[in-house]
Amino acid sequence: MKNILVVEDEKNIQDMVSVYLKSKNYKIFQAYDYIEALEILTSKKNIDLILLDWMIPKGSGIQLLEKIKEDENRKDVPVIMLSAKIEVNDRIEGLNKGADDYLTKPFSLKELLARVEAHLRRVKNSNDNKTNKEIVEYEGIKVDTIAHRVFINNKDVQIRRIEFKLLNFLASHPDRVFSRSQLLDNVWGIDTYVDERTVDVSIGRLKRILEPTGHDKLLQTVRGEGYRFSNII
Repeated sequence: MKNILVVEDEKNIQDMVSVYLKSKNYKIFQAYDYIEALEILTSKKNIDLILLDWMIPKGSGIQLLEKIKEDENRKDVPVIMLSAKIEVNDRIEGLNKGADDYLTKPFSLKELLARVEAHLRRVKNSNDNKTNKEIVEYEGIKVDTIAHRVFINNKDVQIRRIEFKLLNFLASHPDRVFSRSQLLDNVWGIDTYVDERTVDVSIGRLKRILEPTGHDKLLQTVRGEGYRFSNII
């Protein structure tokens, strides 16, 4: 049974989501504010996915999201932001801070369930892929899919799960151009429920990771087509 933490201060939404997910055989931990959520996360409870409201008392969802992604033991746990903020810039901010998905209120419980299951499948597939004994190397970048680590010029680099998968895929297919939809299918999965703008956000995060060593130049935008990974400018 998978464990889901629901961080939501509106009792009717908290109860509705929690009861529904329990009916789908998930174990639910409930938090109504920043402090309660932090206490659950700093305990030894195993959390497989987090539903996180943007506006919560005693802190904010964004603050909590940043703490989660800074935690070595929690950074790969999928986080779906729940928010009444519908502006594109708000969604981009949430994704830039490390959210794996963003769902605006009001939302359908069936859509929420579909997104939860899609992210849990991706985590499972990612963990299953670690059994493939494969190391991808390109222009001083080494992607170790067994240890889930990236080395640039022999230096260990911190990287999140999605950017790791994105780098691994692009470095495995140098000089090829991939559209946003192709990247969504191959990196996020064909059952993804995130839009194509998510690709741009993750590309931006990956570029920032590669920038200190100049490897960001390998990640090229092809106008009107998508992205490619190439040492040919």
